[in-house]
Amino acid sequence: MTPTIPHLTLNDGHEIPALGFGTYPLKGEDGYAAVRAALDNGYRLLDSAVNYQNEDVVGRAAVDFLRESGTPRDQLTVQTKLPGRDHDYDRAVAAGHESLERLGLDRIDVMLIHWPNPITGKYRDAWRALVELRRQGVVRTIGVSNFTEQHLAHIIEDTGVTPAINQVELHPYFAQEGLRAAHTGLGIITQAWSPLGKRNSPVNEPAVANAAAAHGVTPAQVILRWHAHLGNLPLPKSATPSRQVENLDIFGFELGDAEVAAISALTRVDGRLFGGDPNTHEEM
Repeated sequence: MTPTIPHLTLNDGHEIPALGFGTYPLKGEDGYAAVRAALDNGYRLLDSAVNYQNEDVVGRAAVDFLRESGTPRDQLTVQTKLPGRDHDYDRAVAAGHESLERLGLDRIDVMLIHWPNPITGKYRDAWRALVELRRQGVVRTIGVSNFTEQHLAHIIEDTGVTPAINQVELHPYFAQEGLRAAHTGLGIITQAWSPLGKRNSPVNEPAVANAAAAHGVTPAQVILRWHAHLGNLPLPKSATPSRQVENLDIFGFELGDAEVAAISALTRVDGRLFGGDPNTHEEM
C-alpha cells in the first residue's frame, strides 16, 4: 500500500509533498534503479541538480514510472538546481532549457539556484533568469538553495518575487532556527538537505533514542518526524528500498512538544557537516 504523504502549499499557490527523495549521488543504472524504487515505494518529490550529473537518470525514472503506473503527471514533483557557473542571466535561461531537455519532462516542476556564490556575486542575475523561465513556462515553481536571509532580501528587493523554497542544510545538530523564522515570515518553505545528519547523525543521542523507543519507531524516523513537526520538508536519500519505505513512514505518529524541544536542543553553532557557509562557499 502506497503511503499517503501530506502536502504543503507554496507561496505561488502550488502544492508540494511534505517529504521528498534526495538523489545525490545516485547515477547510472544503479541510480535509476534506486530512484525508480523510491517512486514505486511512494515518493512523489524527487530532488536533483545539474551538479549531481543525474538529471537524465531522474527524468528517465520519472517518465517510465508515470507511463507504467498511470500516475497523473501533476502528482509528481521533480526539481533541479542551477549551478554557479550558469549564473549569468542569458546563460541561466539557456541552462533551464537544457535541464528540461535532460529531464525529458514537459516542464521542470521546481528549479532552485544551487548556491548564491556571493563572492562571484551574480545570484541576482540568476534569480531574474529563473523568474523569466517561470514566465516562459519552462519552470513551474522557482526557489533557491543555501541562501541566507540577506541573500533572500537582495533578490526579493531586486525583482519583487519571493522564492517559494529555500533548501538548506538542516538537521538536529544544525537546526537553523533564525533562518527558519525568516522563512516563515516570508512565506518560504524550508527544505532540508542532509536531514539525518549523514556521518554525524544524532541517532544515538538520548533525545532521539528515547523518542524512538517511546513510539516504537527508528531513530531516523524520529528525526524525520521532528522535521515535519517543525514544518521543514526533509529530503532523505537511500538506495535501499527497505530504508526508503522506512524514511517515508513518518506520518503515523506524532512527537510531543517536549520531545521536539529536546531534539532541537541538540543544535550547535558549529554543526555544519562541512565548511559550507553560504557567505563564503562557492560551488560552480
